[in-house]
Amino acid sequence: MKQLSFVIFAALFTFSSAAHAQSSKPTPCPGINDITDCPDEGCGQGSDPELNKRKNIRSDDQAPTLRSIQWMKELKSPPKADFCGARDRDREPLRETGEGQKITVVALALAARKGGQESCNCKLKLPQDTDNHIVLVDPAVENPTLAANEKKSQTAEFTPHVRMDHPNFTQDRLESLIDPEWSSGETPKNGKLLVRVTGLLMFDSEHYCQNPLQRQNNWEIHPVLKMEYCPDGKTCQADSDENWIDLDSE
Repeated sequence: MKQLSFVIFAALFTFSSAAHAQSSKPTPCPGINDITDCPDEGCGQGSDPELNKRKNIRSDDQAPTLRSIQWMKELKSPPKADFCGARDRDREPLRETGEGQKITVVALALAARKGGQESCNCKLKLPQDTDNHIVLVDPAVENPTLAANEKKSQTAEFTPHVRMDHPNFTQDRLESLIDPEWSSGETPKNGKLLVRVTGLLMFDSEHYCQNPLQRQNNWEIHPVLKMEYCPDGKTCQADSDENWIDLDSE
């Protein structure tokens, strides 16, 4: 009987250890277990502390300025040879261009993608600890699709630091509005949703200097601080609050 009890205990211990290992969040940053432990400058090989600080802003009390997707498309990038070749990338020219401004943009959201492990999030990988990449296109585009229009898109991002105060800023919530037929775990492919996005203008120097993404340029709304959407059958204007639904209100 004692031997049987020992076998059962050993089996339970092994199962518990395996379950713990599966639920853990491997990270090269010592002492980091979830996003609440991750400092603003992030950590991990190849990290850019100043860029990460911009990504990890949690709130901002500026009054937003209404801008357009076209305005974002026309923003200039720094000379790549000088900027990317520097050991410490000077962000002052980016601030002069507009980095750090709080803006509001109306656009069609074509996808909300799950994030991966990044130094800004201390290389954590669970959904609550990672970003969501939102593909935005000009609302004047007729019948846009990811396949045809992503290369001319701009980017907005939900971040885990902001998500602490805005729990609805998730892929599951936004993507289910973009494509009601989408299921959690699938790769977004279809759908569109008129959104009004408020957040901070940021230049993604990481993807500018390496690992380029399919989009118009590397200026983003990052982090998103407010997200509203226009429900089916309603008319929503950029400069009016009528009919917009705040993602936080649900």
